[in-house]
Amino acid sequence: MTNHGKLYLIPTTLGDNNPMEVLPITVKNTIEQIDIFIVENEKTARRFIKKICPDKPQPSLKLFLLNKFTNEADLPSFLDPCLSGTSVGLLSEAGCPGVADPGADVVKIAHDKNIKVVPLVGPSSILMAMMSSGMNGQSFAFNGYLPIDKGERKAEIKRLERLSYEQDQSQLFIETPYRNNKMIEDLANILENNTQICVACDITLPTEFIKTQTANDWKNNKVDLHKRPTLFIIHKS
Repeated sequence: MTNHGKLYLIPTTLGDNNPMEVLPITVKNTIEQIDIFIVENEKTARRFIKKICPDKPQPSLKLFLLNKFTNEADLPSFLDPCLSGTSVGLLSEAGCPGVADPGADVVKIAHDKNIKVVPLVGPSSILMAMMSSGMNGQSFAFNGYLPIDKGERKAEIKRLERLSYEQDQSQLFIETPYRNNKMIEDLANILENNTQICVACDITLPTEFIKTQTANDWKNNKVDLHKRPTLFIIHKS
């Protein structure tokens, strides 16, 4: 491992704000030293790198694309530079790589190849939502997206509510941003009146909105979440 380059897990901002307001200087210093990156979207990755390191020559960058169109068989080759002694950066599209993020597959390969993995500090919407929810930070689970089918979604919401009650475990999930308003409406109507719901929206942005209240209270207090990145957390005591 001593002769290998490292895989740096580089967090990005959660929205279009100044990177240096939410990211430590170590992120900037690391990006300055790396020219090879694994990214989800070339355009947004280049924009982020330009924003945080404006003097870094863009033509010198080599970007490997990791998204739903990437052939899984190509992933190991993304880390070939590390095996030759050159470090590589893994950039998330938003927040921390490897958490609710396709980068986890690359991190696993790095471990298999005995490449040192270096996580850098940055904003995680999951942890920041949990921190600010007032719910059980000792036991919680992230469930990703809920089913789209109306019947399946209702059943899953009730299942998560039961799980929360039985295990005293807060349950987190997300929705496609243009369906957020329907999600909070469904939660308020499907969950028991006293079940707590936290809505954490636009985390770290000037429009940030974070509120925890009962399902019954959400019926009477409307908020527009349309096309705004949002995490939902429920907890039944």
